[in-house]
Amino acid sequence: MSFQKPSSKLNGVQKNSKGPKAVVLFSGGLDSTTCLYKAIKDGYSPTALSFDYNQKHKEELKSAKKIAKLLGIPHLIQKLQPDFFKGSSLTEKKIRVPKNSLGHTKIPNTYVPGRNILFLSFGVSLAEGISAERLYIGVNALDYSGYPDCRPEFIKAYAEAIRLGTKMGAEGNPLEICTPLQYLDKKEIVLLGSSLGVPFSLTHSCYDPIQGKPCGKCDSCLLRKKGFQEAGIPEK
Repeated sequence: MSFQKPSSKLNGVQKNSKGPKAVVLFSGGLDSTTCLYKAIKDGYSPTALSFDYNQKHKEELKSAKKIAKLLGIPHLIQKLQPDFFKGSSLTEKKIRVPKNSLGHTKIPNTYVPGRNILFLSFGVSLAEGISAERLYIGVNALDYSGYPDCRPEFIKAYAEAIRLGTKMGAEGNPLEICTPLQYLDKKEIVLLGSSLGVPFSLTHSCYDPIQGKPCGKCDSCLLRKKGFQEAGIPEK
């Protein structure tokens, strides 16, 4: 199976450039890519929105560019000021990414303060500006690292805030925050991605890659491996 050339149909996902618009927050990782393909499957014409927020590595952004090019969809990368996010091992070189710590009970240092709040705000602004109906985000409340900005109650509260604080909401047509992975474990996400034809080999999930290759020991690598093993699908 080749993923080299975009086409109007990709493994059961039918592109629809004339369908209703959606914005997809898109990192280039397994979850956000599955979310992007789900938006297309749902009949939406997506604009992918990625962020360069001074993360230690740019492997996910490289993946995001490849996948967006493959799909032939608009892809915006919002660059934030260097050193904007503090206190996270994903952005500060002096803080080490934890390894082999899956199952911890405390919020890990891979949490980036307020990241989803900020990313969603950019997504809302873009979505309202282009008259999109939906904003997709790949948050998950099951196989995740305990991040508070991934919880269903946060998404519900945020959706209410933008209903009150946007023109679309004031006019009775609020933007829908769509979280198709919210209650799926990693196995179910892998199975969904497989059914949609997600090019897993192009996605990148590792928090702390070594020369561009996954470390295999961070939470994200371990969760990804667990998901593929439980789904009975070879990890790519």
